[in-house]
Amino acid sequence: MADVLPLVEARLRSALGEPDARAAVTFLGADRIEVLRFTEDDLVRYATLGMSAQPMSDPTAVLADPVKGPRAELVLTVRRGTGADTDKVLRPLAVLAASPQVEGLVVAPGASLDVGGPLWPGAPFTSVLVAESGGLVEDLELDAPADPVRFLPLLPMTPNEAAWKRVHGAQALQERWLTHGTDLRDPGRASVSLT
Repeated sequence: MADVLPLVEARLRSALGEPDARAAVTFLGADRIEVLRFTEDDLVRYATLGMSAQPMSDPTAVLADPVKGPRAELVLTVRRGTGADTDKVLRPLAVLAASPQVEGLVVAPGASLDVGGPLWPGAPFTSVLVAESGGLVEDLELDAPADPVRFLPLLPMTPNEAAWKRVHGAQALQERWLTHGTDLRDPGRASVSLT
């Protein structure tokens, strides 16, 4: 099968425009992960490139299928001009994108991913909720039998929101955000009311 990363990058460019910056991170025992930055008006979008090179596989499987299995890239959107140094999110994003290779995780909508510290210096968020694909960047269909590449939005969560989500579920947290009109792109927002 042809290398999927040029196709993935072309899909990102067609949906988000030309990236104005890119950085690469390599982890021991994993393929290189790039993070592309796209700016549009008052928004900054960070998209991973490299996570979809191999399908994610069940960590209990004896042999990983080199073709079949879910493929994904991660997309984080934040508001610019707030004084937050969100460009420091590049390494945490690359860590999350490498987790299927390094830890055998299958990243899917509804999952929580924790980075073990602030997403960027001073950020009130230490984890993200993986949302459904198909909105901002359309799924990229690949030749059968390969699964499509899904572009999964990441929604930053405060530690309180992450704890509440573990008890009540992803859908309940998203409904609470919606009910309270939470601006999930605000890099300095407070935790939504959880009572």
